[in-house]
Amino acid sequence: MKKIRVAQIGTSQNSHGNSIWCSFKKQSDIFEIVGYAMPENEREKFPKNMAAFEGYREMTVEEILSDPTIDAVAVETEEIYLTKYAQMVADAKKHMHMEKPGGTDLAAFEKLIATVKANGTVFHTGYMYRYNSYVMQLKEDIKAGKLGEIISVEAQMNCLHPDTVRDWLKCFPGGMMFFLGCHLVDLIYSIQGAPKRVIPMNKCTGIDGVAGEDFGMAAFEYEKGWSFAKTNANEHSGFGRRQLVVNGTKGTVELKPLEWYVEGKSDLYTGRRFSDSASWTYMGEKEYNAPADRYDNMMASFAAMVRGEKENPWTYDYELELYRLVLTACGK
Repeated sequence: MKKIRVAQIGTSQNSHGNSIWCSFKKQSDIFEIVGYAMPENEREKFPKNMAAFEGYREMTVEEILSDPTIDAVAVETEEIYLTKYAQMVADAKKHMHMEKPGGTDLAAFEKLIATVKANGTVFHTGYMYRYNSYVMQLKEDIKAGKLGEIISVEAQMNCLHPDTVRDWLKCFPGGMMFFLGCHLVDLIYSIQGAPKRVIPMNKCTGIDGVAGEDFGMAAFEYEKGWSFAKTNANEHSGFGRRQLVVNGTKGTVELKPLEWYVEGKSDLYTGRRFSDSASWTYMGEKEYNAPADRYDNMMASFAAMVRGEKENPWTYDYELELYRLVLTACGK
């Protein structure tokens, strides 16, 4: 199996840059790391992140883009710089993994999608729940008709962030809906398609004097009901209450916790409950999937796409329409 020669541009304080890099290092049978670049003073801004990169070659962005032996690039800068560097990678006609949701400028993202589409290069984004084994099983069950017609999807991704993070959210339209709610919008859109109407309900709580919209919520109208995404940065034990509930005419699936840590490890597992009973008192049997690193399957799949062994099920058009829907949910 051909190893993918890969490089990374940037990292950030609050997103997945270091986790992606560590997945590259862990999966040395799949990836050959060429080097990394820190173009927006990340070394100075995020010194605690730098230990993971020690021992690897530090390059300039230009060196990465001009190296014909590099097959793929991960773009992991802060959100406000994502599209800038992703466009450079696209112009260099290299395969790309890009941090979600894709910068803050719609016109720039549209240009990016047009470029990668014209190139035919792999464009892969950091929506890790796409690779959760129970989420994948859920989508297969929906496709097979086991849940019947879908009535609604309820998705929550809550947490308790410090005031520095909640204030940082003011950098983005919709705050939490942009930062974490994009994962939920992706789940809803991938299950139900385009909604008839979207009602954004994002709010700044003002707790501790923060200025970011740290309470995110949006409702999505479909033919048979309403779906919603909620992401609150002020919820004690919010991580454990992250959940996805899909209600259909033949049954309901609840994934909760959507993720939970194995004690002493970084691996995560998911709880699943399915019920197709008409009984009011039957909750369904609870089961749990095998714990896993949330990024390893994601990046292994990216490598398979780069090698041409696997087609990306999330098309260029899907990613563009998802991005537009995220911005709509953010109130932009």
